[in-house]
Amino acid sequence: MSASVETAASVARTAPAAVIVAIDGPSGTGKSSTSKSVASHLGLSYLDTGAQYRAMTWWMINNGIDVSDAVAVADAAGKPVIVSGTDPAAPTITVDGEDASGPIRTQEVTAKVSAVSAVPEVRSVVTALQRAIAAAAAKGIVVEGRDIGTTVLPDADVKIFLTASPEARAARRSGELKGKEAVDVSVTREALIRRDTADSSRKTSPLAKAADAVEVDTTELTLQQVVECVVTLVEEKRAVR
Repeated sequence: MSASVETAASVARTAPAAVIVAIDGPSGTGKSSTSKSVASHLGLSYLDTGAQYRAMTWWMINNGIDVSDAVAVADAAGKPVIVSGTDPAAPTITVDGEDASGPIRTQEVTAKVSAVSAVPEVRSVVTALQRAIAAAAAKGIVVEGRDIGTTVLPDADVKIFLTASPEARAARRSGELKGKEAVDVSVTREALIRRDTADSSRKTSPLAKAADAVEVDTTELTLQQVVECVVTLVEEKRAVR
């Protein structure tokens, strides 16, 4: 996989009605649930970019790469073949042909993904992949992540930045992990805060709200309310195009 990255401006719409929606924000704000629901409602493709960085991290761990060694991670960044399925009803991700949807959600991967994703060569490879997927989405796509509206797809038609209180985010994330791993809410909260700091302070493509993004605080909102808000924004954009 080439590490070269095309300019964001070259990501062309593949159909007149195609719309690109960027949904950014930290973990536990409802990005995945919102993005999949919006994509399903509007008949768009869906891409979880965080899963791609998790897949890269999982591959590094499985192949004995010291993720604290940025040089080693950079050297290996182009080796794994990551393929993302974009059906919002059943998104998939494989690494070198192997289903990675379960393994990438472990605590070990969660603890190490920020270090891997901070390496510029990793971001270069994954960003190129994300732009290619967005450009190939004939009807449009909802792309969720942390730097979609600012770096990956700065010309996205609609940009949303989801936020929520640390307490709400920790409760949601702990609920997602329940039954998979024993997770204490307070531990999850501290882990989320540490990751926020790491993702927001990295030099390459940090977690940040785009200047033209609409911020939605999901702390007191139901999933349906958040989805309705985003769908309305997308439909308004479609109406004036």
